Amino acid sequence: MPRPTIAAPANATFIDHDDVNHGENVYDDARTYYTRKEQHSRSRTYSSSQLGTYNPKTRPTFGHHAHARRRRLSHDDKPIAAPRRFLIDVDETIRLVLEQEDTDGDFQISITDSGPKLMSLGTATSNGFKTFDIRGTYMLSNLLQELALARDHGRSRIVLDEARLTENPVDRLSRMIRTSFWHALTRRIDGDGLEIICADPKNRSAHLNPRIYVPHGEPKMAEYYRQVARDKPHLRLDVVVLPPKCDDEHFVKSLNDKPGLLALAMEEVDDGKGGTTLKGIPFTVPGARFNELYNWDSYFMALGLLVDGQVNLAKGMVDHFIFEIRHYNKILNGNRSYYLCRSQPPFLTDMALQIYNQLPRTDMAANNAWLKRAIQAAVKEYHTVWVSLPRFDPETGLSRYRPGGLGIPPETEASHFTHILQPYADKHGLSVLEFSEKYNDGVLQEPDLDEYFLHDRAVRESGHDTTYRFEKRCANLATVDLNALLYKFEMDIGTAIQNVFGDSLEIDDDFVLQPFPYTADPTAQKHSTSRRQTSEEWYKRAEYRKQQMDHYMWNEGKSLYFDYDTVTKRQSLYESVTAFWALWAGCASEEQAWRLISQSLQKFEVLGGLVSGTEESRGKISLDRPNRQWDYPYAWPPHQIMTWVGLERYGYNEDAERLAYRFLYMMTTAFVDFNGVVPEKFDAVKLSHLVAAEYGNQGIDFKMVPREGFGWMNSAYQVGLTFLNTSMRRAVSACISPEVYFGVADGQRGQAAADALGLAMDAITLI
Repeated sequence: MPRPTIAAPANATFIDHDDVNHGENVYDDARTYYTRKEQHSRSRTYSSSQLGTYNPKTRPTFGHHAHARRRRLSHDDKPIAAPRRFLIDVDETIRLVLEQEDTDGDFQISITDSGPKLMSLGTATSNGFKTFDIRGTYMLSNLLQELALARDHGRSRIVLDEARLTENPVDRLSRMIRTSFWHALTRRIDGDGLEIICADPKNRSAHLNPRIYVPHGEPKMAEYYRQVARDKPHLRLDVVVLPPKCDDEHFVKSLNDKPGLLALAMEEVDDGKGGTTLKGIPFTVPGARFNELYNWDSYFMALGLLVDGQVNLAKGMVDHFIFEIRHYNKILNGNRSYYLCRSQPPFLTDMALQIYNQLPRTDMAANNAWLKRAIQAAVKEYHTVWVSLPRFDPETGLSRYRPGGLGIPPETEASHFTHILQPYADKHGLSVLEFSEKYNDGVLQEPDLDEYFLHDRAVRESGHDTTYRFEKRCANLATVDLNALLYKFEMDIGTAIQNVFGDSLEIDDDFVLQPFPYTADPTAQKHSTSRRQTSEEWYKRAEYRKQQMDHYMWNEGKSLYFDYDTVTKRQSLYESVTAFWALWAGCASEEQAWRLISQSLQKFEVLGGLVSGTEESRGKISLDRPNRQWDYPYAWPPHQIMTWVGLERYGYNEDAERLAYRFLYMMTTAFVDFNGVVPEKFDAVKLSHLVAAEYGNQGIDFKMVPREGFGWMNSAYQVGLTFLNTSMRRAVSACISPEVYFGVADGQRGQAAADALGLAMDAITLI
């Protein structure tokens, strides 16, 4: 009997029942998996087959229906001859999934949705006639994600491997980060990448046309962008060349109503016409509203990139930092015009050395030349930024976050400072907007407000914006984190000079070297080109900083490092997890490390990892004193990674593994229960990404499928997995609570007994 006619797409290929994998990887990234030819089974046909106009409308049935389906047992009645695959109409199935399961209308399937969490899909080997049930939040959210990815790649129907819906969640998240998220976060500043990178969600000015600022002394680059503007008039690109001293605070303030992107490093490439052209060097951005190159975000993203083998992408970010130091005099908070006065925590030396250690050994001369440029740039930033006034405190010999700048930071939300400005506006009989304009223009003078914004800018430079730890005092604090980083900076430079450059390093750029030991005598200042750098001086600088940190910051009675207030001349007794950065840097003694871990670690360790600070230090929260995002109970990737590495450095491997497990458990359960979410931060006490503090949470606003995660959270996962043994990785995959895996005494379980849905619903109630 002849086979019935099947209305199949012209480009469809057919598979036999036993030919289900085709030698291809079921877990290929979406760009590979969904760009293959359409494939359909023809091993059997049924009169009800509707291939080509496939419209699956099989609804789930329940106990109160007369035709309820028989309950599935823990095993299948018949062995499966081959891995199961489903024949799916993409758009129709997306519609059904959202209609049935997305009860809160956010285009995600999560444990807070009240749908039946059950859907039938037609199997490919039966041409959709036989069905199989997809059950539970994880499988259904994975189905929605796969359908969205298939639609992204222009597929109207697919044959989908069940294995992609049941994939081990640790493997799935790690794979998505490695093959998809990093790609989605990658940017270039050139003719091909400008449209994406110029978008600035933080721009509140009336001028929304894209603008790029090119540094003085780069005429070829300026002409390149002018040509891009001519070739692509639809961009309406404005190209502006900066003056030589582009970080003058008065000049930077004048750009507030003309914000723009700052040009970064480019490479010269063949233009295919017998000449050369410029091309932007790729880099990664944090994601969400942060669509530019950031300083310390880039360091942590680089760690994840190195784990994933993307050495060149990480290396390119160091090239951009070298460019920024040369042209903008510092590694900027971010490469936008409103960041020209401000830096962020300095990680350049460790970043460069880690990349250097992973460069191919085929051309060591080129590797050494690259590292030399990075170390030269680090020496310049060290002397001109971190040990120069006003960031340097001469009395203690320690450094502070204390950037220049005038007026109100323009990159914040419109209402961010309303509660601060309102009393001053009332005093002058003006609206907040009118007062802001007059204050920014210098028409109205308010010294107390100047002081407030001095500290506010320092908080932003610290990267910890915002926290009660720094409230109205940040610019006066010699912080533990900054000085630990500078100790490592000094040690790294000394090590590189000694081990790579033959204990002698020439500096190409001309700048003033800050004397050591410090003296205010201007005759003691020498220029960088006047002498070679040796390791001895840098080791002495590091040793001196350690002595000063021990004297001013270490508290023997409390077994913790504290920030030191250079104005009040006393320790600021806010308990911050950044005290453990001293372990990462290696500036704590063995005794101090033991005391930190045995006496103080427990203050910060909660169910989901390490909180930023203790609840006691944060103080009571009220309507007049709301939560700050860098305080208890919030947990951030930098604090986790720095502590894991620091603990491992001093031999406390079990503690590092336990903390990594806690954080990755929290990330994995969120990924499983909330449609693959990878957020900027967590409430580590409630294991929730539904954070109401300040800016809310970044990385959670996506439709159907997460496309980029969030930069340093992606890295925390990839780096964290390197701390887990096989047993721990399996336990995380099964979402076994840390309190179950490690065991706790009765009465110490706290919120561990709460189920994930209960915690999620509690978090929703708070918003």
